[in-house]
Amino acid sequence: MYDSLRELYQDVILDHSKHPRHFGALEGATHTGEGHNPLCGDRVKIYLMIDRNDRIADIKFQGRGCAISQASASLMTDMIVGRTIDEVEKLMGGFLHLVKGEDAGQLGADDRERLDVMAGVSAFPMRVKCATLAWHTMQSALEGGTTAAKTE
Repeated sequence: MYDSLRELYQDVILDHSKHPRHFGALEGATHTGEGHNPLCGDRVKIYLMIDRNDRIADIKFQGRGCAISQASASLMTDMIVGRTIDEVEKLMGGFLHLVKGEDAGQLGADDRERLDVMAGVSAFPMRVKCATLAWHTMQSALEGGTTAAKTE
């Protein structure tokens, strides 16, 4: 990877970790999930508001951890607002392949471009867990974290 591109990716990760998007609790969340990485202490709680059309109407997260885990959570929340659950699951699958250094061909070009900032973690297996914590927590929330009826 070119040094200037690597530096840009580092800047994006630092920006998302220092100024996370969608950070905080979400009143009226329809789904929540909590995740913890005991190896490094990263913690995240995901709040989802899913409408009657199975679309992510809103999302927020709370947590603390390393720059990679916080940036990944911020990037994820930014990317999935307005998408359907099916679209989110496809995006998550592509992201997981990407950070593991596998073929992420199912990602659309725009999604791939935004997520490429996290591709470098594939060289550091312990960091993959940091990058995927929020994504796995979001999946857990979708699968069973219902706390209220879906919104209109």
